[in-house]
Amino acid sequence: MKHHTIILVPHARARFRKWRVTSRQILTAASVLASLALLSVFTAWTFFTNTIDRQELERVRAENDALRRTNTSFESSIRTLERQLGDFEERTRQLAIVAGLDNMSGGTEAGIGGDNLTSEADFGRLTDRTSGLESHLTLVEAQLAEREKQIAAMPAIAPVKGILTSGFGHRRDPITGSRAFHSGVDIATAPGRPVLTSADGVVIRTGRMSGLGLSVYVSHGYGLTTRYGHLSRITVEPGQRVGRGDEVGRVGSTGRATGFHLHYEVLQDGRAVDPIAYLLESPSGS
Repeated sequence: MKHHTIILVPHARARFRKWRVTSRQILTAASVLASLALLSVFTAWTFFTNTIDRQELERVRAENDALRRTNTSFESSIRTLERQLGDFEERTRQLAIVAGLDNMSGGTEAGIGGDNLTSEADFGRLTDRTSGLESHLTLVEAQLAEREKQIAAMPAIAPVKGILTSGFGHRRDPITGSRAFHSGVDIATAPGRPVLTSADGVVIRTGRMSGLGLSVYVSHGYGLTTRYGHLSRITVEPGQRVGRGDEVGRVGSTGRATGFHLHYEVLQDGRAVDPIAYLLESPSGS
């Protein structure tokens, strides 16, 4: 057991103090001081580390909350998109019926669902449905355009307003008095009154025709042709495109006619048919 003496000298005139300690006591004191130093360092490290960890944890928690809200909003948008897509599909089916596409698939498309609406499979189904809807709309659009052309080609309006003096079919010829087939209708009206084409088409023939006098032929497509006879004047020329309601001539009495009137014919695939069957209004305007 070695001993050590510690002498403390305050100043020149004061009494000095001394302590006698052993080596064990010095080692013990050094160990205590070292332990205290290590404990202080550990405490400080733990404090700062925990503070950083808590800040990081709060940041991660905030990010997770934001992602959760975004995901919820995204799922809601996907559900809304699916409902709108279903509505568009139903409207497309209704338009297809109007367009005459009765064979278009009318089955309900498979829906999507589950806890997570953001999977690749869900997006794939939505993409397939969107592509199918686009192709259906293209088909419906083309069919509606074709139907619109067909409707525009129908001789649906009376070329003039007047009195129906002779109908379609067999009748007594007003000049010879014998029974003969009348291939159109006669509409009596004031001379010089404008004669209007009853549908969209192209003028294919004009001039003086045997029996009909000054006449105009208009082709409307789909096998339909109309004739306008006994005109006093022709206001169109062959090759000219005309729309429903455009003037093609003026009422007269040229050819085999007993008075001022319009002879009006409708031919389907070259065969005369009753023009009244196509009219949406009578020549008298009712």
